[in-house]
Amino acid sequence: MTRNTPSAPSDPDRQRYLTQHELADRWGLSPKTLARWRCIGKGPHFAKHSKKVTYPLDGEGGVLDWEQRTLYRSTSERVYA
Repeated sequence: MTRNTPSAPSDPDRQRYLTQHELADRWGLSPKTLARWRCIGKGPHFAKHSKKVTYPLDGEGGVLDWEQRTLYRSTSERVYA
């Protein structure tokens, strides 16, 4: 089953979110890896609605912001968790 990144919302003020499976597919990870990261405080911010976990795509701490902060120019750069 293929999951796609959600299309742009009709309301520009509305926050876009990815599900755990959508983010796992985007990054080529297991959803269990994302669950483990949530437990240890690693990865982008997330919201939990009852049992459903979503990740904000935009904004500070969101998926796009986290991806930008984890870009490096060489393997010798220090990685902060």
